[in-house]
Formats: sequence, structure tokens, C-alpha cells
Amino acid sequence: MSIGYACLTVGVPNTGFKTCRKANATEEKLKELIDFNLTSLERLIDYNIKSNIKLFRISSDIIPFGSSPVNTLAWWELFKPQFEKIGSKIKSSGMRVSMHPGQYTVLNSPDKDVVSRAVEDLNYHTRFLDSLGVGSAHKIILHIGGVYQEKEKAMERFVENYQTLLSDAVKKRLVIENDDRSYTVSEVLTISQVTGAPVIYDNLHNAINTSDVTKDDAYWIELTRKTWKSEDGRQKIHYSQQSPMNRIGAHTQTIAIEPFLNFYYQVSREDLDIMLEVKDKNLSAVKCITATTEQPHINLLEKEWSLYKYSVLERSPKLYDDIRQLLKDKSSFPVLDFYQLLDQAIATEVTTGTAVNAASHVYGYFKKEATEKEKAAFLKQLEKVEQSKGSIKALKKILWNLAVLYNQPYLLQSYYFVF
Repeated sequence: MSIGYACLTVGVPNTGFKTCRKANATEEKLKELIDFNLTSLERLIDYNIKSNIKLFRISSDIIPFGSSPVNTLAWWELFKPQFEKIGSKIKSSGMRVSMHPGQYTVLNSPDKDVVSRAVEDLNYHTRFLDSLGVGSAHKIILHIGGVYQEKEKAMERFVENYQTLLSDAVKKRLVIENDDRSYTVSEVLTISQVTGAPVIYDNLHNAINTSDVTKDDAYWIELTRKTWKSEDGRQKIHYSQQSPMNRIGAHTQTIAIEPFLNFYYQVSREDLDIMLEVKDKNLSAVKCITATTEQPHINLLEKEWSLYKYSVLERSPKLYDDIRQLLKDKSSFPVLDFYQLLDQAIATEVTTGTAVNAASHVYGYFKKEATEKEKAAFLKQLEKVEQSKGSIKALKKILWNLAVLYNQPYLLQSYYFVF
């Protein structure tokens, strides 16, 4: 089993993507952006390999206007060496990647122009994955689309367009997913029976929009498993948790570890991959991978603690001490308690006092090396924060610059500068 995340990272430098306005999308500008984005993608893949993350959804935005007539570049040829290099890393590491076109890629629309654009977008995503040289187990996920006041006809239209408009290259990668408003997992399974497309089961979507409240996740996962053929690779599902303070269907900031573990042990199989849909992305992926490891060791939690410790101190010195005490027993692996305390701390609001305390601790790394000018600048901003006349953000910017200047890897990797 692999556990992964979607598209972007938190706290990993130089892994962002860029785009431009349609009016500025000249060939030279597009070449520049594609080169930048592919470089970022390679760094992101390198991070995944280093972090033992084997499941990853690639952003659709790496090739700006990838399915639009605006982009006339043969980007798959121009950037072939970069695609092959990235693809080689993906394959050699055993990573599985996917892509997920956005809400405007609607195959069952009654508008032929919308459908035509959807087909072009699916062709783009297929070409992207083909350019990486990855096999048919690397999927493209698509929702069924709209209802248009006639759900049965809309379902029939999806099937017809799937069968008549999509190339075999697209079909071998395409998987279909239940959504939180229109199409239940039962309805997606009905479409799967006709098209042969594998079904992605989404737990939160099913909790919101289910066809049978008496059936649990394990039931639907087993039913959708039967739609996956050997050439499709391991069955893949989506997992997320409902944010308690937002609209129905909104994802949480982070994955709460206890309910995740309850879900995991209910459905765990070697031939099942779990894609997390969560706002803190890779952070939750590492959390869930660590919590389910078959080789538990305190070093895994200590590594996590080294990244989070000053973010925790900035919010709650008490929880900081609680976690330190928890990790003192080197023969233990208190993963549940560790992440529960960590999540509690990160959800705690930063106060002026806790921010000043954490900043002072971080400054300790430079105390002996900093020049008088650097020391004065830090202390001046610290005083402003204490008097509520200056921003914590500006204070942390000074500390970040010092970490870069004096090459402090421990701090440069810290989430203290991220949260």
C-alpha cells in the first residue's frame, strides 16, 4: 500500500509552479514557464523519493494552456530530455503518479464545445503522462460531470462520449470518481459496467452523497475493487476528512491521525493505494506513512519533531515540553500521542509572548556569530513585537535571513518559517 498527496508541497523550497495571462502567452514566455515548472516538478519528485512517498498527483498546470490553442508549442518534443529524466526518477523509485483535470473538464455536457474542450484536455493529460514514459497504472481521474436536470440522459451521454470520442490512449488511463453532489458511487459503478473504466472511491464524497447509508467504506471499496484490472495497477481511493468550520465537502487543514488509523485498519490491503486530499499536502502524507509504518522506530518521530519543534514552541511551550517528554523513551513509538499533541499545538493561536519566546530560542543559533548590526536589528524588531508595534512576520524574516547567511540547515528545513 502507498499513501500520497496532491499537486503541491508545504515547506519544500523551490517547488512552486508559475503561469501567465493568455495575453502574455507568447512562445518564449511559455517556454520559460514550462522549463521553470518542470524543474520544480523534478525537485518535488526528488523530495518525494527522499521522504519515501510513493503516490503523488501531478498538477495539471505544469504546461500553461496545455490543452488550449493558445499554446502551439510541441512541448513534449521541446522538453523531451526533462520529461525522460523526471520519468526515469518516478519509475526507478517505484512511485505512482496521477493527474486530475479540473471542474471544467466535463465529458457529459450537452454543449458540444464543452465536450470538445474536455476531450482535448484529456488528450493533454494523457500526452503528459506518456511523455514521462510511465505505464497505464498511472491514472487520470475524472468526475462524471453535471446532471442537467436529466441525470439518466447525462449518464448515457457520458457513456456515449467515452465510447466514441476518447482515444484508446486516454481510455487506458482514465478512471472515474464519485462526487459530493451529483453522482453517487453506485451511479459511477453503473457507468463503469458499461465503459470498463475503473472507479475511484472517495470516502468524504460518499459520506455526503451516498446511495445507501447502511453500507460502510469497506463495502464500497471492495465493490469498486472489482472494476480494477491487472493492467490498471493497484486499486486507488481518495481519503479526506470534513473540515468542521467550513462548507460541507471542505477538506481539513491536516489529517487527524486517530480517525485515519481507524479507517486504515478497516480497509488496509497490500493492493490498495490511498490518496490524501488535505490542505497541508505532504505533511499529512508523511504523518500517515509514519503512523502506519511496518518498521516503527523513535527516530521517525524525532525526525518529524526536528521540523516542527519551533512551530510548536511558538504556540505552546507546555505542549512543546509534553512532546519532549513523550520522546524521551527511546524504546517506544508513541505515534498516536505524538501527532495528537502536534496537531493540538499547530491549531493553537500564536500569542505575542509565545512568539517572542520562540524567536529568542531560534536567535540562539546565531548569538555568537551575528554582527552587532545584525544583533541590533533583531533586538529592535523583537522589542517592537513585544510592544505590539511590529509584526511577527518581519521578525521571522530577519531570523530566516540569518539562517541563510550562516547556513543553518536545521533551521532552513524547519516549519517555523512555514506556518
